[in-house]
Amino acid sequence: MKREDFTSEQARWQAVERRDAQADERFVFAVITTGIFCRPSCRARRPLRANVRFYPDAAGALAAGFRPCKRCQPDKAPPEQQKAMRIAAACRLMASSDAPLTLAELAQNAAMSPYHFHRQFKAVTGLTPKAWQQALRVQKVRNALRKEEKVTDALYAAGYACGSAFYREADAALGMTPRQYGRGGESASVVWTLAPCQLGLCLVAQSERGVCAILPGESREALEAELLALFPGAQPSQDAAFDERVAQVIAFLDAPQGKWALPLDIRGTAFQQQVWQALRDIPAGSTLSYSELARKIGKPGAVRAVASACAANKLAVVIPCHRVVRGDGALAGYRWGVARKAALLAWEAKVKKEK
Repeated sequence: MKREDFTSEQARWQAVERRDAQADERFVFAVITTGIFCRPSCRARRPLRANVRFYPDAAGALAAGFRPCKRCQPDKAPPEQQKAMRIAAACRLMASSDAPLTLAELAQNAAMSPYHFHRQFKAVTGLTPKAWQQALRVQKVRNALRKEEKVTDALYAAGYACGSAFYREADAALGMTPRQYGRGGESASVVWTLAPCQLGLCLVAQSERGVCAILPGESREALEAELLALFPGAQPSQDAAFDERVAQVIAFLDAPQGKWALPLDIRGTAFQQQVWQALRDIPAGSTLSYSELARKIGKPGAVRAVASACAANKLAVVIPCHRVVRGDGALAGYRWGVARKAALLAWEAKVKKEK
């Protein structure tokens, strides 16, 4: 419902009857028989229309002598915003802590029970507090290794109690050993080459495990810089066999339908990989909104985390994050440009229509 739909008293009363949460930040209603004012979405028993007065905000109701409802708390931030603020505070606390924090410590700081905090945190971020802290530690190690710090120093500075704890996670997190990562991917054998495609110029990179990056762009220099930020030791390919594989990649980019046949080296957190797998399940010619994608993976409250996972995708088209749009159908941001996203969707829609 549009903002102007809540300007008349009739529209406001209809919103109260529906308990419409979209109206919560547009106005409050007060009940003269109880002296209390509420949000339109309040679950308390509905009052008689004759006893209701409307005010543009909580300040207006307070000035008129009404008390805020203890159930819906109309004088405070919306419940969803309060929840997001508590979770954001917990994330800042974890980021600033030198050592991992327990669930009980985090819950106490958020004034919530451990069970409730765990559930709310996962709903907002898509990760458990433990997984979030693991991701933070891995990022600290990445940053330290890029600065050429010793592996042992980097691990302990990131909060790991022992080296073995990190080495259990290193393979999935870095795609190589910490020492190789610190040396810019030494022995990781990441090679790359450039080729033209319908999206313009495209950089394709491969590790020992499979294709690890597909990056469309405008110039060789920009694409090479983007790849080296991901894989510092990557080298241009001089392998004819890899050139044949790149030709298969380009053929798929030019006609993104059917099954992908080449091995992939997909690196990311467990949550990112869950999102990326869901993206690969979206048929060509179809789209989902970010909220629909969040519901599809069973995390309806993690819409922002889903959007972040889409933005972190390194395999254009193969992991089709271009098939995710805004709730109103408009094209949202795309790592490789909205124009490319529009072109891909238009081509897929045309092919689907011709079938």
